Amino acid sequence: MACGVNAAAQTQFKYSDFDSWGTRTVRESKIIGGATKTLQEIGPNITWPQNQPYVNQGGSPWANSNVMAKVAGVVKTNQSVYRERRGDGYCVRMTTHVEGVKVLGLVNIYVMAAGSIYLGQMLEPITGSKNPFHYLDYGVAFNERPRAIQFDYKVKLSDKPDRVRQTGLSPVRTVPGKDMPGCVLLLQRRWEDEDGNIYARRIGTMFHRFSKNTADWVNGAQLEIHYGDITGESFYQPYMNLQQGEKYALNSRGRNVPVTEVEWGSAGEVPTHICLQFASSFGAAFVGAEGSTLWIDNFKLVY
Repeated sequence: MACGVNAAAQTQFKYSDFDSWGTRTVRESKIIGGATKTLQEIGPNITWPQNQPYVNQGGSPWANSNVMAKVAGVVKTNQSVYRERRGDGYCVRMTTHVEGVKVLGLVNIYVMAAGSIYLGQMLEPITGSKNPFHYLDYGVAFNERPRAIQFDYKVKLSDKPDRVRQTGLSPVRTVPGKDMPGCVLLLQRRWEDEDGNIYARRIGTMFHRFSKNTADWVNGAQLEIHYGDITGESFYQPYMNLQQGEKYALNSRGRNVPVTEVEWGSAGEVPTHICLQFASSFGAAFVGAEGSTLWIDNFKLVY
């Protein structure tokens, strides 16, 4: 038993062996080709009605970056997360790629899209690209204090020396530095004010970037969660700092609003929410390098 957590209360999230997936189909608008796309969702083995906005099923806490967008009446999908066979079951494959949109047979928009899975839900349909985080309800209720996370993984880095920021709405820009898949875990103690704004104290932190290719699967890897204010620790980096509205969550009024971390919590404090994300590229939206790929399997919390 670790961190004062009762063994009987230790949580493991459903579908975290990634062997069970639902299937959905989306028929894209004729003006962009009218293709029928098949997307997978981590959860029960069901078939979701065509072109219906997806809502987490079977108590699954997992969402991903496979989305249906409907912008100005045009339906389009993005697929960057895949169910992949591993042994007798399945794993998750996340990849970074450039998504093109063809209008009347001409490609006129290219967007850099990273693959990611996270605890929370996607609020479909996506209706614009101005603020993609606005559509992520990020994090789930959680009041325990695990000491680490454990999972199997495999990495294939992009062969590009730098990253690219490509939004489809502005000129392509080079972002210095090699792309790397990443993993982020935040334990937060959240509260809501009378106006519906959500604030949080950061209780626990774990950031990791996968900087090397793996020849095969690495099984049972563990990453430690650090509690309290970590700004004085030797491993601390500026990107681990408190987040000022980069992520969103549904408030009590059903609106998705920014979550603003206002301070570091104490090392012994109990969280109200856990935020966890694996992604094929680190950093901001629309930033990455084609080919960066991360495989994940058999996730669990370690106490």
